[in-house]
Amino acid sequence: MKKGLSFLVLFVLLSSQVFCDTSVLQSYIEKFSASDILAKTEVLRGVKNDRMMNEHIGEFYEYAMTFVLDNYAQMGELAYVNNIINISLSGLVDTGRSESLAILWKLFSEYPDDRAGAEILVAMGTLGKGNQTITGNINNYLMERNVIFRSGRSVDYSMISACIAAIMELSDSSSYPALFASICAGYPEVISSEAYGALELIQGNLYQFLSGVIENNPPEEKFAAFKAGVNSERLSLWERGQLAELALEQALSADDDIDMAAMRYASVLALAGFRWTRANSSAIRHYYRVQADYQNGSAVKERFVEAIACLGAVGNSQAALILGLQLGLINARMESTDSFDAEITLAIVQALGLIGDNAAFDHLLFVRNLPYPENIIAAAEEAIERLKW
Repeated sequence: MKKGLSFLVLFVLLSSQVFCDTSVLQSYIEKFSASDILAKTEVLRGVKNDRMMNEHIGEFYEYAMTFVLDNYAQMGELAYVNNIINISLSGLVDTGRSESLAILWKLFSEYPDDRAGAEILVAMGTLGKGNQTITGNINNYLMERNVIFRSGRSVDYSMISACIAAIMELSDSSSYPALFASICAGYPEVISSEAYGALELIQGNLYQFLSGVIENNPPEEKFAAFKAGVNSERLSLWERGQLAELALEQALSADDDIDMAAMRYASVLALAGFRWTRANSSAIRHYYRVQADYQNGSAVKERFVEAIACLGAVGNSQAALILGLQLGLINARMESTDSFDAEITLAIVQALGLIGDNAAFDHLLFVRNLPYPENIIAAAEEAIERLKW
């Protein structure tokens, strides 16, 4: 009997507590509704210190946002309304009230002030993790802004920046396309850098996404994807090497427009830096193309030297044979006419040393018997020492 009585007392106490909390919430709602616009902000600030509200504080901030959504057109100066929005957003984020996301998105879609819109976006990023609807909505919004900007119309950069910040908080790989479109849109560098940073931080298969862009997208987007991948600190050396090799293959197979030519030259530099020997065949194709372009005047010598250096870094015995034959021609011309190009000759000698194939021995040895400058003769001697026997 005593146990039953204790249970009854406990039930009455808990019920009265719930009733008390609910009545306090209702009291705040009535007070907020009846106050003028300046007093409303004081009500919102005061509720933080009222322990009686307990778990209902999030509901109250949600009510305030709903009130703004329904009445902002009649509330007067938007600066005052913005104060209500900012305080309520802070409260919703502090309480983690993700149940308010639908209201926040509706308010974001309708409210006419971009400063408040940016704050709402950031709050949705914090509250919306794992919510595919909110993530999709924000992705679509950013894509729409990108299209508007690329068409020549103006956009509010603070909204783009807030959108990227929200996407970074949401951390969903479904945002890769929207972020990449922002990189390609032509925004000021600070916005592009934010998009690059978000692309790096969001979890997902970034390598797969970028390789898909390099394979399937227009030239300017291929090049942008290559640059994003090859400079990524998140991708492994293997993944960056794969992307650089894919970029070179794509550039060699396409018409040599500005973006494809730039990607081809940039990928060669990257492959040389990575010592990516898997790209030997593509590096040879690139070498022959640049050699022809250099001879007909459509490529500068620097590009030809880079192509030679790439063969040295990634080439095998086939590359050594090609460079050895070229050195043989240079030696023959030097012997008969005393004419040679110092930069190209030095690059070939150094490349042969890097490959280390002993088939180049005779050509390198002959360099010592011709009146080349000391630096080329020294490079030939060093290359001979590196040959594998």
